[in-house]
Amino acid sequence: MSDPSQTIDEQLAAAIDPWLQHMTWRRDFSAWRERRLHQERYQTERLAQVRRVMGEVQSLRILDLGAGMGGFAVAASLAGARVTACEYNPDYCRIIRLRAARYQLSLPIINAAGEALPLPHAAFDLAVAWDVLEHVNDPVAVLRELARVLRPGGHALITAINRRAWIDPHYHMRGINWLPRPLAELVIELRGRTKRGAAFRDMQRLSEMHYFHYHDLVRLCNQLGFTVTDLREQALLAGQLPSRKPLRRAMRRVLRRIGLEQTAYRWQRRFYAGMFELDLRKEGV
Repeated sequence: MSDPSQTIDEQLAAAIDPWLQHMTWRRDFSAWRERRLHQERYQTERLAQVRRVMGEVQSLRILDLGAGMGGFAVAASLAGARVTACEYNPDYCRIIRLRAARYQLSLPIINAAGEALPLPHAAFDLAVAWDVLEHVNDPVAVLRELARVLRPGGHALITAINRRAWIDPHYHMRGINWLPRPLAELVIELRGRTKRGAAFRDMQRLSEMHYFHYHDLVRLCNQLGFTVTDLREQALLAGQLPSRKPLRRAMRRVLRRIGLEQTAYRWQRRFYAGMFELDLRKEGV
């Protein structure tokens, strides 16, 4: 229960902090916590991605599946979209509600699993499911539900973790996805990176999460009626995929000059990249 004498910001901090304690080993923990507390302020790239795919955000019917702590749902609502937030964790639903109250937003919030959405057919122009597929019970059922609730010609923006990711996005460790899962989990244990003691009652072990090989995932999405675009590859070809590292920028220029930039990217996507960012367009008009 929240203390009615607390401000919305104080209530949000009290609601969020228990969900961050398993990550105190991060060197940037204070800055990372700040981004969680004010998550809606850090959605510029996601909103830009939506605009590149859909045009203007204003009046779009958006389903935020696996809305987490509500940063994108609130930011998109503030930008004029008609957002429905769907989140499996009831405590996260409360956090979303508090975040929306910070801006006096009336934001529909559904506490449901992605495998069985209590939503009508063809109700949305866009669905987003970022950092979701790896955690669900049945990724195929979730993708099928996304296809059902999207209008023909609608889009789903998703992320998926590479089964060969060199730096694991969840444990921030190198090489563990190239090890047998039992050995990888032993290494995670020895490094003190487990989620034991965290507020997550349903936090999955590495061996329980769903990671994907790129072409297997594309084939699955095609079978479910989606046309797939790799958003990072699209940005690369348009010269819009920045890199903070000077050496990497120089290598990219050389590869572009000799016509091998796309080939190098696809090799990296298969054997090294941590995450795929995909646009799934539902077939039809």
